[in-house]
Amino acid sequence: MTPSRCTLLLSFALSMATIPAWSASALNTLDPDKDGTVDLAEAKGAAANLFDRLDRDHDGTLDARELGRRVGKKEFAAADPDRDGTLDKTEYLGLVDTCFRAANPDNDGTLDARELRAPAGRALTKLLM
Repeated sequence: MTPSRCTLLLSFALSMATIPAWSASALNTLDPDKDGTVDLAEAKGAAANLFDRLDRDHDGTLDARELGRRVGKKEFAAADPDRDGTLDKTEYLGLVDTCFRAANPDNDGTLDARELRAPAGRALTKLLM
């Protein structure tokens, strides 16, 4: 095996090894009742806490600068029905609700580690942590 192929395989193996650890860490952080899943109430609780931490100017809204890369332009526009260029906490939690439902394809009302690892789960996690 060539050195570059070894490096590629090692990189892949290491990246795969971090996926379960990431999801376990996210799940542990977002699962205060330790039942192995995150429900919508837990997600919204984490999101409300993050909202408060991100609202550095304490005006009750988040603008694109405060959100950073957590929300894309398209998602921001969809979550901002009054088109004021900011998300208040209600709008932010509405976005969390939408993302939670997208991350929950089996519609059981909870997210497990596998669902949090999926692209929709990772997008939701950006809004919670």
